[in-house]
Amino acid sequence: MTAWTTTPLRRFARREWGPLSGTVRGALVRDRLRAAPMTLGAVCLTSLFQIVQNTPWGFLPVQNLGSVRAADPFWLALLRTPLSLFVPALDLPVWGALAQILLVFGIAEICIGWWRTLAIGYGATLAGTTYARLGLALGPDRPLGLPLSDRVVGDTGPSAAVVGLALYLCWRHRAYLTGGLLTAAMIGEVLVKDNLAGKEHLAALAAVLGLCLAVAARDQRHTAAPLRQHPPRPAAAAPRRPHPHHPHHPHR
Repeated sequence: MTAWTTTPLRRFARREWGPLSGTVRGALVRDRLRAAPMTLGAVCLTSLFQIVQNTPWGFLPVQNLGSVRAADPFWLALLRTPLSLFVPALDLPVWGALAQILLVFGIAEICIGWWRTLAIGYGATLAGTTYARLGLALGPDRPLGLPLSDRVVGDTGPSAAVVGLALYLCWRHRAYLTGGLLTAAMIGEVLVKDNLAGKEHLAALAAVLGLCLAVAARDQRHTAAPLRQHPPRPAAAAPRRPHPHHPHHPHR
């Protein structure tokens, strides 16, 4: 590549991902594995659930603890949601779920802390779970409706939380193009493969987008409040410089 092609790409990468990568790199250099202990625990828990649910005796207990379906009562879905983030989907390779958790959860834990990571992840997952029930109530003939067969389809596992966290990180660190591409990819997923998981991903994105707008509005109000209470004083006029005094010389 020539310098003309690499320089704009480097400028774009620095502008789009520079603040995010700088935060993550600094934490990893300083703390190493201690930078994201919750993420490491989540990876271990997901691996454990994957091993157990593939045994003859462990499939049913794992499903009872962390599998959410629209056919379940909503109170039961709420009880299972905390563990549903760490139960891998049965029809997807587990390494994909582990890689998503390690990358996205790890970056989020470093940038916004472990409790915000879990709160946003749970909120995104609950948005998908709630949408599934609303979609079934609408029926297959409505634009956002779902067929009755989706009542017994398992929840998305960690993927809805991953998608929601990724969008929040893009908004927080001003990686707007990346966030737009992520949203476009999720819309394309639904257009290509119209299934429950893709629509739950869109519901998760919508919920996190609403959160971003609410946080932005709150920050704007907090910024404007001091200005309304204590408006900036007008700049004082510069003092006028006295004219130099010329002594009066009498005419001779």
